[in-house]
Amino acid sequence: MKKTSILLSLMTASLMTVAQTARLSLYEEFTGENCPPCAAANPALQTLLNANTAKAVSIKWEVPIPSAPANLWSIYQTNKAEIDWRYKSSGGPVGSPPSVAGYGYPAQWNFTTTATNGINSAPTGLLDGKHTWQWGGANDHAASLTAACINSAQAVMSPFSVVMNRAWNGTFSAVTVTVSITASQAFTSVGALVYRLVMVEQEIHFASASGTNGEKDFYNSARATFPNIQSGYALPGTWTLGQNVTFTVNCTLPAYIIDKSMVNFIGFIQDDGNRQVKQAAKTNTVGLANDGAATAISGVAVSCGTTYSPTITLKNNGTNTINSMTITPYVDGAAGTPFTYATPLAPAATVNVVAPVVTTTGGSHTYSVNISGVSGGIDYNLANNGTQTTFILISTYFPTPITEPFSAVTFPPTNWWMTNANGGTATWTRAAATGGYATGLGSAKYDFYNNNVLGDADDLDMTPVSFSGISNPTLKFDVAYCQYAAELDKLDVMVSTNCGVTWANVYSKQGAVLAGTNPPQTAAFTAAVAGQWRTETVTLNAYALMPQVLLKFVATSQYGNNLFIDNVNISNALGVNSISNNVTAVELYPNPAQNETNVRVTLLQAGDVTITVMNSIGQTVNHKMVSLNTGDNNINIDTKGFADGIYSVLVDTKNGSTVKKLTVSK
Repeated sequence: MKKTSILLSLMTASLMTVAQTARLSLYEEFTGENCPPCAAANPALQTLLNANTAKAVSIKWEVPIPSAPANLWSIYQTNKAEIDWRYKSSGGPVGSPPSVAGYGYPAQWNFTTTATNGINSAPTGLLDGKHTWQWGGANDHAASLTAACINSAQAVMSPFSVVMNRAWNGTFSAVTVTVSITASQAFTSVGALVYRLVMVEQEIHFASASGTNGEKDFYNSARATFPNIQSGYALPGTWTLGQNVTFTVNCTLPAYIIDKSMVNFIGFIQDDGNRQVKQAAKTNTVGLANDGAATAISGVAVSCGTTYSPTITLKNNGTNTINSMTITPYVDGAAGTPFTYATPLAPAATVNVVAPVVTTTGGSHTYSVNISGVSGGIDYNLANNGTQTTFILISTYFPTPITEPFSAVTFPPTNWWMTNANGGTATWTRAAATGGYATGLGSAKYDFYNNNVLGDADDLDMTPVSFSGISNPTLKFDVAYCQYAAELDKLDVMVSTNCGVTWANVYSKQGAVLAGTNPPQTAAFTAAVAGQWRTETVTLNAYALMPQVLLKFVATSQYGNNLFIDNVNISNALGVNSISNNVTAVELYPNPAQNETNVRVTLLQAGDVTITVMNSIGQTVNHKMVSLNTGDNNINIDTKGFADGIYSVLVDTKNGSTVKKLTVSK
């Protein structure tokens, strides 16, 4: 019995000398705001990291790979010097100590490739300062991080425990971070042992993308380091069991911090001799005293009439109960009458407030709100005080024919509107240099090529139309599309007769069917060849004689290639096309024109023809009705008074309509 006790005592003493601490791993991603593969990989990466918060923390370094964002308010541009040092070469061979040039993380895609100095591609990820493939991943791409990789890294015990605490100052302009490091075993570093402290914003949600890849949602982005990223806080190179180092860092918030309530700190112990991270730690976010937030606006997005009824969602994002908030509404940027919400709102609570009804004109409008006077005092976080939405009021339905050649600079065109639910930059736009059948004078473009949000659906709503007296309504449009590889990008045409409450699908094509004879290509599709276009006809007889009809194009992305639409016409049986049933040919010469142009119209049957010339903003600059014979007819248009620019020439007969584009250049 005594011998057993002595043996157990010896075993316990032995274990204490080699005791270690559970590891919190650090995943560093080198990503980029101009990097499409980064935007494609990051949503799934963040989902994985969110599922493993007890095992790993992350820091996202927004590097200028493949290029730097032009926007000065981008994450990279506001913290350029520190980010540059973290990803760049050390200026020496692999394994050399870090210098002022950069930290010199070794880039090696997988074990078969040659190591180079500095991160040279994005997205690249390192786990505890080592390659992801060293933990079981396929390579260092961010998409190669798996739960198994995280488990492998986290299973390696750490020789240190770290405790970090934080506290705001009285004005919420700085944070004091206290760090306590204790050795759970004797340890000697290979090189300089450094504690690096990084201020991150846990979430950043831009209204528009900071770079060119369409990415607007960022998580745990590095915003500042303390005292600096290069030297950090120097730690002893040799530690004995139980040795402790405690220090305090005062961290002043940079002016470019977007949302104070999202500020957090990640610290890590790194051996600069082999660049391995020995332990990481993370503080919790700490609420501000007074922080009222406007988080959402709800209401019917499309409605008939002249009124909009918004409901505003408010949240107490602080630690004090909010007794009142002043809310100022804005319609199209013009301030309305402020109103007050005066019911106590507990910390973390939300409430929906019905705002005063807005009365305005038909069309597309922006509604926004801003909070002030939180509990009659200071709101310490202004970043979340405002939010906005778009609503559409339909008060007029226009008779046919309705034509849209997209020659006007304004987009969406007059009496059209666009719905971009996620606010992405890859959406409907006007392509000024691309037109139907390679006219090069304007079309509507949907940017599938850069829209990596799979399933993202954006609407392009056409002019509200009345089919009163129309027995054979028809929609015609020119379309050009090709796939990138085999993606199923989709185009739908939807119809509503109850002001958008319900929609019926009258046209749907996707993938190879939508592309037609155009083969896939990996370069961005520009639809610059006439043969890449075709004309689609959609019969709308089910809606004949109906007085209130809405139509819209819906583009649904699968991250393929670009789509173009031109020469949209809603009419009775015929539509805008290069050739209609009676008008067999329309030519403009000379084109470009200086002082005059001739419209050559070839008819199968004699009849009256209306010729209308519209400028780039849709104004009529010339209009005439003429009686034409069967065969070729020439009509002269005086352009001496026209300004230089692009014009639409509409040739309209009782049997159909045709639009051509004219350039005036003097």
